[in-house]
Amino acid sequence: MAAIVNYFEVGSPDPDAARRFYGPLFDWTFGESSPPGYQMVEGDKGGVWDTTSIGGASWAIFYVQVDDVKAAIAKAESLGASVALPFVDNGSIEFAHLLDPDGNRFGVWRPKQQA
Repeated sequence: MAAIVNYFEVGSPDPDAARRFYGPLFDWTFGESSPPGYQMVEGDKGGVWDTTSIGGASWAIFYVQVDDVKAAIAKAESLGASVALPFVDNGSIEFAHLLDPDGNRFGVWRPKQQA
């Protein structure tokens, strides 16, 4: 699979403010909040994440879909990246946040096969 940018995320300790800004700016709609404080944007195009439970950082990042998240993390680290949010397997997807050598945050992810 080609590495495709196909998802974005806004992380904020104040997700209501993020929605009040981005909603009117781009006419985005938001889904219901999931238990960890995550709301999908425009169906499945992106998400707004309440970051208060993980340190309260703010970010706006893109995600690149890869075939193997752990391999992408290792390759990125070998090229000078660092891990901002370690590998997560939430049952339906795997993902991680990385920082490139200049400190720009980005994500790698893959959907898991549903049985």
